[in-house]
Amino acid sequence: MIEVNDIHKSFDDSHILKGITTSFQKGKTNLIIGQSGSGKTVFLKCLLGLFTPEEGTISYDGKIYTELSDEQKRDLRQEMGMVFQGSALFDSMTVEGNVKFPLEMFTKQSKSEMQDRADFVLKRVNLVDAHHKFPSEISGGMQKRVAIARAIVMNPKYLFCDEPNSGLDPKTAIVIDNLIKEITEEYDITTIINTHDMNSVMEIGEKILFLKDGLKAWEGTNKEIFKTDNETVTDFVYSSDLFKKVRQMYIEERN
Repeated sequence: MIEVNDIHKSFDDSHILKGITTSFQKGKTNLIIGQSGSGKTVFLKCLLGLFTPEEGTISYDGKIYTELSDEQKRDLRQEMGMVFQGSALFDSMTVEGNVKFPLEMFTKQSKSEMQDRADFVLKRVNLVDAHHKFPSEISGGMQKRVAIARAIVMNPKYLFCDEPNSGLDPKTAIVIDNLIKEITEEYDITTIINTHDMNSVMEIGEKILFLKDGLKAWEGTNKEIFKTDNETVTDFVYSSDLFKKVRQMYIEERN
C-alpha cells in the first residue's frame, strides 16, 4: 500500500503538484488519468522516488520515504518494478538478456537461479519461444510483455506502468491490460498505471485518480466514474465517443 499525504512539488516558479492526498491499495489496479500538463508524470516520478516533494509525505507500507536512510531507500527501489512508455528494452540484448538484467545488477543469484527466474516470468507473460530474439525481431505487444516480465523479475511489491498501451492496437492493448491486472492480483502487488487510455479505465480501473492542474479533481472506481456529476471529470472522460455511449447506456438503464 502506498499512502500520499498533501504533497507539493514545484520547479522554479511553476507549482506542479498542489497538495495531493490519496492512497493506492495492494492487489488492485490503480490508474492515474488527466490531461497533458495535469501533473501525472511528475506525480508518478515522486512515487518512484525520482523527485522529492517540498511538502507532504509518501509512505510505502507505513515507511515514510524521506525518513529512510540511503541504504533503506536503495532497498525500497529494488522492490519497485517499472514498465516504461516505450518499453525501454536494450536493443543490443536478447529478450532473455533484458529480463535477466535487473537480476545481474541487483542480486547475487547464481546463473542457474537467474535462468530459472527468467524462464518463469517469460512463461508467465506467455513468451516461451522468444528468449533468443532481439527487440527489433518481435512485435510491439511482445515488447510490452518483455517489459512486464523484466519489471516483475525481482518479485516487486510495487509495480509502476507509464502509458503501457502507448502505440498498441486496441486488441493488443486489452491483452496487456488483462495481463497487468492478472499479475497484480496473483502476486498481490500495489500497481499504479499512468494512462490516457479510456478503455483501460473502463476495463481495469479498480481505483482511478483524476488530476487536473496539479490537484486531485476526483477519485473513485470505474463503476463510479459513470455516475459522477463532477463536470471536470465528465468533460475529460466523455470526450471519448465510447464513453459517451457507455454513459448513455447507464442513464437509460437507470431510468
